[in-house]
Amino acid sequence: MISLADIQKGNPKSLARAISLIENSTGDYLGFLATLPPSSKKIIGITGPPGAGKSTLTDALIGQLRNEGKKIAVLCVDPSSPFSRGALLGDRVRMNKWYNDPNVFIRSFASRGSLGGLNAKMIEISDVLKAAPFDYIIIETIGVGQTEVEIAGLADVTIVVLVPEAGDDIQAIKSGLMEIADIFVVNKCDRTGADQFVMNLQQMPMKGTNNTAIIKTIATENKGIEELVSAIQEQLNINGNKKTGLLAERAYELIMQQKMKHIDMQELKTNIDAAVKEDGFNLYKFIKAYY
Repeated sequence: MISLADIQKGNPKSLARAISLIENSTGDYLGFLATLPPSSKKIIGITGPPGAGKSTLTDALIGQLRNEGKKIAVLCVDPSSPFSRGALLGDRVRMNKWYNDPNVFIRSFASRGSLGGLNAKMIEISDVLKAAPFDYIIIETIGVGQTEVEIAGLADVTIVVLVPEAGDDIQAIKSGLMEIADIFVVNKCDRTGADQFVMNLQQMPMKGTNNTAIIKTIATENKGIEELVSAIQEQLNINGNKKTGLLAERAYELIMQQKMKHIDMQELKTNIDAAVKEDGFNLYKFIKAYY
């Protein structure tokens, strides 16, 4: 049995156990989720193309927030192997200095085939973390390109991390990833062309607002991180509730799961094996018998 009281106290073992049960859809995990209290905790989403320095930036962001006395939970998503469904979980290596900090909780996930840059249970898992005594929840996505836009529906502020070398690729990724940013971070700004790249970003049409911030950072040297935290707080003060679309989609999926739970896949296969041997088999008539 998952203890909500232990989670509200920030017990890491209870948190880890609850997350595992939810990720694996074990037991009455939906019943547990139904007991979670409402929360106004904020989610910071970090996304961007591979090699932009998302994990290093996340590590630096944790450091700045800890310097301000904040408690942070970090959820990192890595791409899954198409064979084992597991993941390398390399983010753990980059953030290993925080694993002994009782005020930082880090959990890595495999995407398990999800195409939106997140784990399929990320909404539920983030809701559990909101019940714990964290000030911020940071979600770092896979980093796969322009299809990775689901984070915009989940996060209260979405950070898109780019590097100066991405200048030639802006047009290619603009239709997806570039349109979800509340904050652009141009990382590795000690590289050639950084200032010109920032100017190009400033001239791009943003997502119907003039509030999109552009922050220059060198995450490996913690440069620009304090400015990034200030920009995050400013965006949190601006942004309203933009999650209803994603929540509606997730609600639909959960309702479908409940409606389908009485159907056993092996039994369905056995029945189809028998039905196809009969003359005039029609798949749609067969399906209708299950309605």
